[in-house]
Amino acid sequence: MLTNSNFCVIICSMKLSDYARKTGVHYRTAYRWYQSGQIKGYQTDTGTIIITEQDDNQKSLKVAVYARVSSSENKSNLDSQADRLTAYCAAKGYQVAKVVKEIGSGVNDNRQKLIDLLSDETITLIVVEHKDRLTRFGFNYIETLLGKQGRKVEVINLAENGKEDLMQDLISIIYSFSARMYGLRRAKRKTEKIIQELQEQDENAVG
Repeated sequence: MLTNSNFCVIICSMKLSDYARKTGVHYRTAYRWYQSGQIKGYQTDTGTIIITEQDDNQKSLKVAVYARVSSSENKSNLDSQADRLTAYCAAKGYQVAKVVKEIGSGVNDNRQKLIDLLSDETITLIVVEHKDRLTRFGFNYIETLLGKQGRKVEVINLAENGKEDLMQDLISIIYSFSARMYGLRRAKRKTEKIIQELQEQDENAVG
């Protein structure tokens, strides 16, 4: 076996499924990369696709982590969330190209930093802690559209997010609808009243 490092990319090979697993992308994404020539390889007589770029695969994977908290009150959690994400990427062997931190509700579809990240087609993998950190609604839509571009979202923890974050998003939804129905002047009072009633119901249910 040749040992010259100049030939390593040629003689080191793996199945496309193993390549996808190693780089942290879906098999279909890796297959699109193979078809478009982004990664090099060949297909055997049995149909198996062999990738011949084991040591060069990171060139087609540009990783960004996205951390979000619901309000400025949780700002102290933003850095620790970003640290957990970057530590996860390091353990997976990902080289993080961008760290994005944002404060805003998960139901807000006008978060500028997220919009900029989703618009950056050079980013092929976005890593988030929970689905809700990316968006409270429409995660599958975002994932599908990114997949069409050969991009992917990787979620570290598929469990539901915390109750506090959910409550912040609920307040945002109620305030938005109250503002439309009653106007901005009465929206705050209406929202506070509804939230108080929900909290009382929750306390009674627990008791």
